Amino acid sequence: MSEQRPWLKNYPSGIPANINPEEYATVLQLLDESLKKYAAKPAFSCMGKEMTFAQIDKLSQSFGAYLHSRGLEPGDKIAIMMPNLLQYPIALFGALRAGLVVVNTNPLYTPREMLHQFNDSGAKAIVIVENFAANLQKILPDTQIKTIIITSIGEMLGFPKGNIVNFVVRSIKRMVPKFDIPNTVSFGDALSQGKKFTIKDFQGHPDDTIFLQYTGGTTGVAKGAMLTNYNIVSNMLQMKAWMSPYLKEGSEVALCALPLYHIFALTVNCFGMLGIGSMNVMVTNARDIASVLKALKSYPVSVVSGLNTLFNAMMNHDDFKTIDFSALKVTVAGGMALQRPVAERWQQLTGCFLAEGYGMTESSPVASANPFDAKLGRLGTIGLPIPSTDMRIVDEQNNVLGIGGVGEIQIKGPQVMKGYYNRPDATAETVVDGWLCTGDIGTMNEDGFFQIVDRKKDMILVSGFNVYPNEIEEVVAGHPKIMEVAAVGIPDAKSGEVVKLFVVKKDQSLSEKELIEYCRENMTGYKVPKSVEFRKELPKTNVGKILRRALRDEAMKAKS
Repeated sequence: MSEQRPWLKNYPSGIPANINPEEYATVLQLLDESLKKYAAKPAFSCMGKEMTFAQIDKLSQSFGAYLHSRGLEPGDKIAIMMPNLLQYPIALFGALRAGLVVVNTNPLYTPREMLHQFNDSGAKAIVIVENFAANLQKILPDTQIKTIIITSIGEMLGFPKGNIVNFVVRSIKRMVPKFDIPNTVSFGDALSQGKKFTIKDFQGHPDDTIFLQYTGGTTGVAKGAMLTNYNIVSNMLQMKAWMSPYLKEGSEVALCALPLYHIFALTVNCFGMLGIGSMNVMVTNARDIASVLKALKSYPVSVVSGLNTLFNAMMNHDDFKTIDFSALKVTVAGGMALQRPVAERWQQLTGCFLAEGYGMTESSPVASANPFDAKLGRLGTIGLPIPSTDMRIVDEQNNVLGIGGVGEIQIKGPQVMKGYYNRPDATAETVVDGWLCTGDIGTMNEDGFFQIVDRKKDMILVSGFNVYPNEIEEVVAGHPKIMEVAAVGIPDAKSGEVVKLFVVKKDQSLSEKELIEYCRENMTGYKVPKSVEFRKELPKTNVGKILRRALRDEAMKAKS
């Protein structure tokens, strides 16, 4: 076993090689255990309003009962479309208690994207924040959605805070476009009505799909990854095992800045932290860095999860130096490559090692992680496969490569999805003999630590040489005058492709000439960017992941 899994020798003391994914048949069993065990403790906080595990337990029971009263049956699909609000865990747990399949939907989706996701999933119900209802109105007649529950940003914040928040959102900031959708119910009314009913009994099974988590929207048509009870329970137990040497059950406070509808925060924060009795301090809009830092100031946060861009933005905010990080134990980065300059600066400023992890929506998502210890973790790697997980590197013919070989990363474990919803061909291409083909290029060193080189589709081919944007971006990010950077490949008559940089300056004195000279000093000739475009900001997904494809498309149009 150790020869096949060389990473086990570097596991921190106390972490098992395997977990038992059959310990709980369903996520509900695990959730119910936590909700009862930590009943009196705060579970979620948002905009200063806290809710205990017991309150979430009671309200989600009412919400689940309401869904059944509307004729929804186990197996039906319900879309949840909202940012981080107290309503989210109530709606999520209520839907799961009713046996529904949750379709998490990005609130920033356009009507076209909403229509695709709702019709592809066959959603029959939706919980949506009023800010986005006007978009729903545009496509509603073309969907199967009949049950519509509308909430407001301030609905669960109580009086008078909720009223003030809603007044500001509606009347001052004018963030709620007019809409007219008949036969809707407010979130509060749904909870009130649900108290009159009980959730009908149903038998959940490990293989039941409980999430259709859409992915691939930035690289093609979004597909619904079918995540089962077995998948989510496994990843919860894997994370619990990985965190056990560092965190104390029932005592931690986690910052939840990433949106819960995204797989990273959904599993790591909503399920993972909840499973150990931790409170999640939710930030409704992580792009408002001041609100993120306010949350860090307001609570003794011991766990922070985020993306490279979030950590970078926090450290470049004037208020960052005023925060007390003495309670911070664990910081984990995922979702995109963690740049070494960002990680080193974070540890310098907070005293906490920034541990990079790795995974995909299709792996629920966590597949590997660095130990949360500067002595055991390794910057520049995505860590070790977590318990009950195997990873390997293969070439284009699917031959397994040895130590140091560069090829595609594949994952096998109980957290790997059942498949893509109604996409057997795409499933067959992505999961081969139980191995999840990630599309990420990487390598494994002799100690079992894995390292991402880049995405297959983002790789730049310069005169026959492979150039990986992650490497370029990490080097450029080390320049003291750089705030953010993205590297893309654009066509070139001589070399096939060349590297182009898109840069947000930290220091306005930075010039293209200075930056390219810096690149020449720090990387080999064919990797040096041929052009630089300075921007005030870079396009990102709603969780802060830089959209290289959008930049590449812009560069292609400009070139033509």
